[in-house]
Amino acid sequence: MIHRILCRALAAATCLAPTTMAVAQADALPQSPMSADIVVYGCTSGGVVAAIEARRLGRSVLLVCREDYLGGMSTNGLGWSDTGNHRAIGGLSLDFYRKVKRHYDDAAVWVHAPRPARAENFVDGDAMWQFEPKVGERIYEDWAREAGVTIVRNQPLDRSKRGVEMAGGKITAFHSKSGQRFEGKVFIDATYEGDLMAGAGVRFTVGREANATYGETLNGVQLENTTNHQFTLDVDPYRVPGDPRSGLVPRVSAERPAPDGTADTKIQAYTYRMCLTDVPANRVPFAKPTAYDASQYTLLKRYMHAGHRNFFQKFDRIPNGKTDTNNFGAFSFDNIGMNYRYPEGSDAERAAIAREHTTYQQGLLWFMANDPGVPAETRAEMSKWGLCKDEFVKTAHWPREMYVREARRMVSDFVMAEPHLRGTRPMPRPIGMGSYNMDSHNVQRIVDARGFVRNEGNIEVSPGRAYPISYDAIVPRKGEAANLLVPVALSASHIAYGSIRMEPVFMILGQSAATAASIAIDEGVPVQDVDYARLRARLLADGQILELAR
Repeated sequence: MIHRILCRALAAATCLAPTTMAVAQADALPQSPMSADIVVYGCTSGGVVAAIEARRLGRSVLLVCREDYLGGMSTNGLGWSDTGNHRAIGGLSLDFYRKVKRHYDDAAVWVHAPRPARAENFVDGDAMWQFEPKVGERIYEDWAREAGVTIVRNQPLDRSKRGVEMAGGKITAFHSKSGQRFEGKVFIDATYEGDLMAGAGVRFTVGREANATYGETLNGVQLENTTNHQFTLDVDPYRVPGDPRSGLVPRVSAERPAPDGTADTKIQAYTYRMCLTDVPANRVPFAKPTAYDASQYTLLKRYMHAGHRNFFQKFDRIPNGKTDTNNFGAFSFDNIGMNYRYPEGSDAERAAIAREHTTYQQGLLWFMANDPGVPAETRAEMSKWGLCKDEFVKTAHWPREMYVREARRMVSDFVMAEPHLRGTRPMPRPIGMGSYNMDSHNVQRIVDARGFVRNEGNIEVSPGRAYPISYDAIVPRKGEAANLLVPVALSASHIAYGSIRMEPVFMILGQSAATAASIAIDEGVPVQDVDYARLRARLLADGQILELAR
């Protein structure tokens, strides 16, 4: 059923915002090859910080962007930062949040809403953890310019076999789809998808490992443990209630889940993180998408008729009367089960999946504000909200980037897993820290043994501490890509990655990757053989946090 929905949706041109990866001439892009000591592919938060750190270390650097903007999800709606333990955030990552606070210390920037009376909701010491997307983007742009980073925009990787050049176990260059060649001594893949890593032939995995693989308890299928973002009321899944022969309503899979703890290749749900506002002067009403299909929300309508009302729980406030609106509950902004092909899909497949997600989410907003089957009080509340006039102005105020929570993950000689996060196994060679919950969003929506709808895959379990992240998790196996570092699609199990995959941590790891790249160039060694003592000393000198007293 879900597969058929996706196939129909992919055929329709539905989104208000462009989702294809444009190939355009960048800032004075020459026809000849471009080269630098360190080439960073991917302009996520981790990629931007890696490039800035490379310049601070005196290295020439190219920051090659798939898109025309910087910051990844930090500038596309994820303004309510998932920080975990603030004390575990150091280095340039902490500097970013200090820059956020300095921006909002200026009373003149509070134009749509007053500064909150309870500043502790936003501020911790000299850092501030919530911000508007356009503010995050401005900070990254200014910061990179001041550092002297050369940015090359709109240059998505040629993902064909000829896209990445290898010689002697090293990357010598990669090509963008426009034909531009980028040469470097060391490369950093800072994409969420691990595209450069895959092009270099580095081993990776997609999906969930079995619990037995790494001695875990929260990996693989997790139906019994999926208690949050779960249906709290019985909802019938059939087109004709009570009649399985009538078929399933949209957004429910007929597949039976495997036993708990077993592996699969499914992916936790993606979404667009919505920057919404209820300030009339800055509000753009929700538009009805071209391919709107009210039947896609039948399940939600039945859930509301059964008594569900808690739709607005995760409209988290950020400055100036805006929100970072996240998924909440059993049927919300997460597009469960519609992204399985994304990690290894072609550019065309990925763009189609992004369009389907856009249609689903725009349709959901329209449905909640307009459908007569939605309770009147819910429609009235939803109608107070809209997109923000002053955000994403080039894409009809819709976020430019879908939240790819997890895609490929490298499989290196060392794989971070649940026992490392909990502290029951030692962590070699730390380069930063994480602390957030082991967090997986739902993976599939199925019919349970009683004949009602149930979600599967959501896990939110604290590791119980701030934990170190190993250098060995961001370098490929020995013998694979001796000059590549992977600080975003790093080597971790599905459930361990669920904690690591936070924007502050990606910035931490981006800085550490750039430091290691510089040392590898100095020493003339593969990244796998960087002198850890030297790396550690430099990281500590630069304010990175490598351990915390419990």
